[in-house]
This record gives sequence, structure tokens and C-alpha cells, in this order.
Amino acid sequence: MSRIGKKPVVIPSGVTVNVGNGTVSVKGKLGELKDRIHPRITAEVKGSELTLTRASESRTDRALHGTTRANIANMVKGVSEGFTKKLELVGVGYKAEMKGKNLALALGFSHPILFRAPESIKIETPTQTSILISGTDRQLVGLVAAKLRSFKEPEPYKGKGVKYENEFIRRKAGKTAASSK
Repeated sequence: MSRIGKKPVVIPSGVTVNVGNGTVSVKGKLGELKDRIHPRITAEVKGSELTLTRASESRTDRALHGTTRANIANMVKGVSEGFTKKLELVGVGYKAEMKGKNLALALGFSHPILFRAPESIKIETPTQTSILISGTDRQLVGLVAAKLRSFKEPEPYKGKGVKYENEFIRRKAGKTAASSK
């Protein structure tokens, strides 16, 4: 039984939700998002709440019910508050800076890495070693953050690389000198 799917999505003031033709569109102060709904899930707006119902109690319908509800709740939160992810650069000489609309990363390679973000994503560099990614689409914000992290993932010996703000890097002990006899 999907307990998440049965919870109604509360629609805050200033956000409008339209359901029709198998799509849900959410409009708020930060923008507009649209998503398709699976044909076996039905959505209905009642006052300031959106409720979802499923066609049957099959395993796939229960999974779709909870997932669809979570995606719509993320859309509502995204257009009203937005989502942010913060990345940190750890390492000597590692730095990030904005060059126009491109993010230039110096990560110890022989060349800088230039990254152009999608239109709906905003990237800022408050300091040379931190990157702030924000936008209305939670999935896209996470995807951009994961892509930037993949350029130089943190290594376990010194912890050098691009990491999330509160990410814990499990450290390993390095090689020790051979004992003399």
C-alpha cells in the first residue's frame, strides 16, 4: 500500500496547478514546470490540494502512485521555493569561476574544463572553491551537480576532488615505509 501516494499535495498560495490530457502543469513565481502522468494514475485538484488515485492495487500501480505524487510535490516546491545544491572543490589549485555563461573549472588537468549549464539552471561561484547550483527542476539540479562532480570525484587518500557540501569521504591509509631489518 502506497502511503506517500495517498497523501494530498498541498498547493501553496501563488501556485496554480492544471491537470488535463494526461499532463500536469504547475506555475509559480519562479517559473513553470510540466510533466506527464501515467494513464493508470488520475489527478484531481480540490481547492488547495491535489489528490492522486490509482487504477488498481497491482504492484506497478502502487509504485507509480507514490512516484507520481513525489514528482508533483517536487514540482510544486520547485516553482514556489526552488532547489539548490552546493559543491566544494578540495585540492591545491582547484578553483571554479564563471566566464560569461560558462563555468570554468581548474581541477589539476592540463586544461580548464568549460561547462555550460542548461537554460533553467543558475550556477554561481560565491568563492573560488564553492559552486552553488539552483533551479526549479529538482531532477535537473541534481543531474547538473552530479555531472560537475563526475569531472573529478573525491579520492579516498587525500580527499581531493569535487564533493557535495556535507558529503563524507571515507579516507584510506596510505602506504607505509618498509620496515628495516
